Amino acid sequence: MSKVCDLTGKKPLTGNHVSHSNRKTKRRFFPNLQTKKFFMPETGEWVTLKVSASAIRTINKMGLYAYIKKLEKKGEIVFYSEPAC
Repeated sequence: MSKVCDLTGKKPLTGNHVSHSNRKTKRRFFPNLQTKKFFMPETGEWVTLKVSASAIRTINKMGLYAYIKKLEKKGEIVFYSEPAC
């Protein structure tokens, strides 16, 4: 299971554990990912996404469809919406 946000592309960073004696060992900083279902009224369907907490906050402010369109305009994601029949 990959630890990458479906919308923002956030992924784990690397760094060091630094002990009291200043000894350093490698570690990973994981993004705060949540699996969440969103309803898109524009298409009339539910979508399950693995998104970061910051992306959830942005979706709550803008709406999922508007946020996806904004990311698509910036060229970060490719979104194919099919018309509901």
